Amino acid sequence: MCGNREISTRAPHLTFHASMHPYIQTLIAAMTPIGELRLSIPYALTVLRLGAVEAYVLSVVGNLIPVVFLLLFLGKASDVLSKKSTLFQRFFTWLFNRTQRRIDKKYKTLGYLALVVFVAVPLPITGAWTGSVAAYLLGIPFWRALGLIGVGVAVSGAIVTLASLGVVNLV
Repeated sequence: MCGNREISTRAPHLTFHASMHPYIQTLIAAMTPIGELRLSIPYALTVLRLGAVEAYVLSVVGNLIPVVFLLLFLGKASDVLSKKSTLFQRFFTWLFNRTQRRIDKKYKTLGYLALVVFVAVPLPITGAWTGSVAAYLLGIPFWRALGLIGVGVAVSGAIVTLASLGVVNLV
């Protein structure tokens, strides 16, 4: 102990903030658009030393928090920002076209299952954030989209947790 602060044995560059609770760190890591569960679960298991169930539940919940806001406000935000800036207009055009190309054929073939699979596969440029954009573009109603994305996030979380545990146990 040093004064009132406990000295952490964790590498300081790997934690958000030494005084931030590991649960909050996990939730925040899961909310990031690039990292999502692929970041938060291994981070929680290895750096924060949380249990598998804690890491999984916190990561799934954290990953779904931005989904609610994306599903509610993505259309409105993209409209407002696109009208105010050609940079945003180009960005949203690129993002929407790219996402639509990636999911459109799958959606026509598999229906709603395509969104679940798209979110569940833990690869770069898939996940809850991109799934929210896809749900918006496909016109899937809020509650249905949230449920489908939630199932995809739960499956993805299970895959990432099992993979992470396998790697952690090997090391």
